[in-house]
Amino acid sequence: MKKVIKMTPKRVAFVQAAREILGESTNLVDRADIKTVEVKSGLSYPQWLVKGDTLKKERGLFHLPNDRGEIGEVAFVRNTDDLKEAVSEAVVQMAPSAIGVMEEEDSYVPEKFEGYVPWGNFNILKEVLKSRIFYPIFITGLSGNGKTLMVKELCARLKREYVRANITVETDEDDLIGGFRLLNGETVWHDGPVVTAMKRGALLLLDEIDLASNKIMCLQPVLEGSSIYLKKIGKWVHPSEGFNVLATANTKGQGSEDGRFIGTNVMNESFLERFPVTIEQTYPTNKIEEKILVNELAKHDKVENDFVSNLVKWADVIRKTFYEGGVDEIISTRRLVHIVNAFSIFDDKVKAISMCISRFDAETKESFLDLYTKVDAGVSVEDIMAESKVDDSDEDDEEDIDF
Repeated sequence: MKKVIKMTPKRVAFVQAAREILGESTNLVDRADIKTVEVKSGLSYPQWLVKGDTLKKERGLFHLPNDRGEIGEVAFVRNTDDLKEAVSEAVVQMAPSAIGVMEEEDSYVPEKFEGYVPWGNFNILKEVLKSRIFYPIFITGLSGNGKTLMVKELCARLKREYVRANITVETDEDDLIGGFRLLNGETVWHDGPVVTAMKRGALLLLDEIDLASNKIMCLQPVLEGSSIYLKKIGKWVHPSEGFNVLATANTKGQGSEDGRFIGTNVMNESFLERFPVTIEQTYPTNKIEEKILVNELAKHDKVENDFVSNLVKWADVIRKTFYEGGVDEIISTRRLVHIVNAFSIFDDKVKAISMCISRFDAETKESFLDLYTKVDAGVSVEDIMAESKVDDSDEDDEEDIDF
């Protein structure tokens, strides 16, 4: 029986590069060979190859496995049948344009977000993920209120693997489940994010799912916790223990009547029924939002509690007016974070606010700035006017520009 080691895309890439550079019959390499491949290919040094005794033949000489991880006198995998069998375990990813996919790593556990403040539905989702029970959840709420970050942070704290698929109207079965990709002139199979998450028992996040077309229906069996058949390579994929699916959206899958979320679609009722629970995510309370902004400023060694308090009051008034139909735009928690980050750079309240709300039309921007002067006694209309004239006054003044 051949000795076999685990292969990841990075390992496969190095093996392929080594045989292209050193010769396809190469099965043993020394440190000089390895260095040559590293320099010529631009790949990172393969510690996995020289570390430990697994691949060590003798002092300074190492076995070079094939794409399957087999060790011995084995040839580089070339024919299509062998490739199909090997790549289900490890292939170098070429990500499809319609969806963002993480490269395969030893671990998909995300890093913790510095200064994150748990709130809202955090504990509800925590209980679901801790249970490791398959229980799909649909999370809906206005833009910028922390839906995606909450899921990612939960996975980081619970040390759960996390695979995020960003859905668009172009997303199809090939993007989600997997398909054939061209790699070094060869056609190889590449697992999509859904299959990757199923195999690893990871949490699959379908982000902005209400942007999807009816092609998303390929996930029906996945949302039932069932195995799926990869018809293109004739293999079944069974969900590993701990696998779960969460979806985020700005709507409830019924489209956007007010046109705020252009591109969202009315989703198939039978698809939505596969989610046992829908969680409605609102914006945080003023107290929580203040803590979020204080923590964000602390990353830049700044303390501006009064500014933070005024920003939160300002956003709260705008949101209440929005819900009553008085304005068409809203200040999200994400937008407030943008403002305090801009303030950390420019150290100017008015400039920070003005720059971060310039995405709105001129009338809305002016009314929001005017409202802020009523909330913050330290900022006047004159300050606002002075800021609006800055660009004009400096437009042709080259002497004031430092390089």
